[in-house]
Amino acid sequence: MTELRLEELSASTIVAVNKMSLKPGQEGFLSPVSYGVAATVVNPATSWQRVALDGDDVVGFVSANFDGDVLEEHFQSVLWRINVDADEQGRGVGRFLIDGLLAEARERGVDHVNVIYEAGEEGPEAFFTAVGFTPVGETEYGEVIAQIRL
Repeated sequence: MTELRLEELSASTIVAVNKMSLKPGQEGFLSPVSYGVAATVVNPATSWQRVALDGDDVVGFVSANFDGDVLEEHFQSVLWRINVDADEQGRGVGRFLIDGLLAEARERGVDHVNVIYEAGEEGPEAFFTAVGFTPVGETEYGEVIAQIRL
């Protein structure tokens, strides 16, 4: 792996993001990537979407939203989605994307970032715990709300 770099999602990277693969069992915990990409169209002022590139190859995608006007606190600063291509998982790409997200949150003066996920054996909980998220609550649908304080 060469040195990773973070770039804004663009027309030249979106096709590669949509082609990223998942490991067996992960698809049950993620909606299609196009759902996450649509947030830019709906909330262009508050959404933040980046890709991780290894050389010219897209190896990861992260989507977040920063909107202090949202009524539910856990949606004010939230990681909506993180995808790392199946062949790249376990190589630090996810941590790299989270580090970029946290740097953006600090730059915006945010004191925490939340993530909401469904618990499950093949789910993302182990990853989120490993990068520093701590469960702080639950949604009305039983999903875990976890948080990193900055």
